Amino acid sequence: MPTRHLHVLRHGAADPFGELTAEGERQAELAGRRLAALPVDAVWHSPLPRAVRSAAVLGAQLPGVPVAEAAELVDHVPYLPDPMPPAWAGFFDGYDAAEAAEGERLAAALTARFARPADVETHEVLITHAFQVAWLVRDALAAPPESWLGLPYGNAALTTVEYRDDRSASLLVYNDMGHLPPELRWTGFGPAARP
Repeated sequence: MPTRHLHVLRHGAADPFGELTAEGERQAELAGRRLAALPVDAVWHSPLPRAVRSAAVLGAQLPGVPVAEAAELVDHVPYLPDPMPPAWAGFFDGYDAAEAAEGERLAAALTARFARPADVETHEVLITHAFQVAWLVRDALAAPPESWLGLPYGNAALTTVEYRDDRSASLLVYNDMGHLPPELRWTGFGPAARP
């Protein structure tokens, strides 16, 4: 039975303008070194600059593996619960119904393309954003849609999900930063998030 192995990573650390920092480049390089032991078939990335650069740096550690854009991996808000939990209300203040509908459309496209079994055994790397990693994890666990809100995710951290026809998705690894030295392990969220 063929298995689709999705190795999902948030892009490396970026500056306020969305460009990868020196720390982000190092995170992506170390993630690529970790993945080099696997039979990776493709690296897919979001069209945003921080993910494009992360994929290029990571891909350099995987000679001969194609690196390409996947529009479904773009940063977006996948789902907004109604009513909004009070702790998140200020964060999502200003999102309107049209933006929420577009986010749900993009989230559906993401899972339709990647969160399913494949016809052949494959190992694919996805370089995306924190919200998309959380959405894929929520989907793999068949958790309620609002569950993605509580899943923080580190820069260049590894999550692995397997998909097969004969069973539900299997979450094998979540937010693993073992390939990063302590000074590069952080989520970028919250005042005390970075050591």
